[in-house]
Amino acid sequence: MASPESLKVSWGFIINERTEEANMEKKIYVGNLPFQAKEEDIRELFSKSGEVESVKIITDINTGAPRGFGFVEMATKEDAQKAIQALNGSMFMDRKLTVNEAKPRPPREKRSATGGGGNRRGGGFGRKKDTGKSWR
Repeated sequence: MASPESLKVSWGFIINERTEEANMEKKIYVGNLPFQAKEEDIRELFSKSGEVESVKIITDINTGAPRGFGFVEMATKEDAQKAIQALNGSMFMDRKLTVNEAKPRPPREKRSATGGGGNRRGGGFGRKKDTGKSWR
């Protein structure tokens, strides 16, 4: 049983931070990916170092175009370390890869349900900020 100190609540789910930390040891950041690379290409490259559990190429939210980096999750932390050692600085489709252990994503700022920032004032070009009077 996990100790209460290692548990946290996120979106109503209880998460064991130790399990989350163990998963981060198996997750690899891959930078400088060629834009034409597919997840199958990356899986094939990393499978030479061990069993690949998942591959995710990060894409632009608006265009869907690849952003040039992604993440690979290996079956074990030993496989992840082998892949990092073997592939960091290696050439892949004419690009020099950056391969490192992935770092946890920093917590994001909470946003309001409306999606906008509060205390916004409308345009008023040529008006003083607080008085509403013209500059002239």
